[in-house]
Amino acid sequence: MKKVLFTLVFLASAYGAMAQRFGYVDTDYILENIPEFKQKQKDLDELSVQWQQEIEALYTDIDRLYKDFQAEQILLTDDMKRKREDQIIEKEKAAKDKQRQRFGPQGDLFKKRQEFTKPLQDKIYAAIKQLADARGFAVIFDKAGSLTMLYASDKNDLSDDILKELGFSVKVDPEKTEKK
Repeated sequence: MKKVLFTLVFLASAYGAMAQRFGYVDTDYILENIPEFKQKQKDLDELSVQWQQEIEALYTDIDRLYKDFQAEQILLTDDMKRKREDQIIEKEKAAKDKQRQRFGPQGDLFKKRQEFTKPLQDKIYAAIKQLADARGFAVIFDKAGSLTMLYASDKNDLSDDILKELGFSVKVDPEKTEKK
């Protein structure tokens, strides 16, 4: 009796798994086709360059102080040497702190990137959910992430549909149209 029950449960779950629909999207492709994202990315790159220049200016100043110290070292008293060394060390520490503040794992650049992309990602997720519910997809994968896909039929690629759902025009790719 247990074997029969087990077989029935197994067959029912196997049938249910086969009836599920799967699709995938490419969020990198979707983001590349949203002008707002491109502009935000450009703004972020400009901000990053500006911050990098600020940090490079700090290190240039430190380098100048160090060279001045080396040139004047012979003429300085021990007390003056120590003060200059401490000044250089403090400036180096401040520069490293600024670099960490701007570009560290939880730094300003990371926070700005999240601030820029989070609303777009939320819109994309909402569109994916709405499309999945409307078309009966059980699972939608993102092939832009670390997901490995050995094969994916273009007819299951919902990226253009997501862009349309978000209200963006889609470039027509003849190869993609032929395969669908």
